[in-house]
Amino acid sequence: METTENKTAVVSEGKNIAIIAYITFIGLIIAFVMNNEKKEPFASYHIKQSFGLALTGLALGAIGMIPILGWIINIVGIFVLLYMWIMGLMNAINGKERAVPFLGEKYMEWFKNI
Repeated sequence: METTENKTAVVSEGKNIAIIAYITFIGLIIAFVMNNEKKEPFASYHIKQSFGLALTGLALGAIGMIPILGWIINIVGIFVLLYMWIMGLMNAINGKERAVPFLGEKYMEWFKNI
């Protein structure tokens, strides 16, 4: 079992990459490339969460093209997505490996091979 000092060192190594992953889609790509070499577990966790949020945003955009009902779903979904993004970013900043609300566990299941 890892000591607290070792776990803190591992988290701090991947913390910057994890934070970058939440800063726009370009940041996600940069974080993926930066983490490709070292494979930091903390950074990989947040990259998967951020990738799930990005795909959810794309799905909301597609749903938003449907008149009236799609627009309503899109507006509500954007606020929920914003909340999920803020929680994920705060977890990365605070060094916590906690899933984003609502879909975070599913993201880890769906993107386990990334």
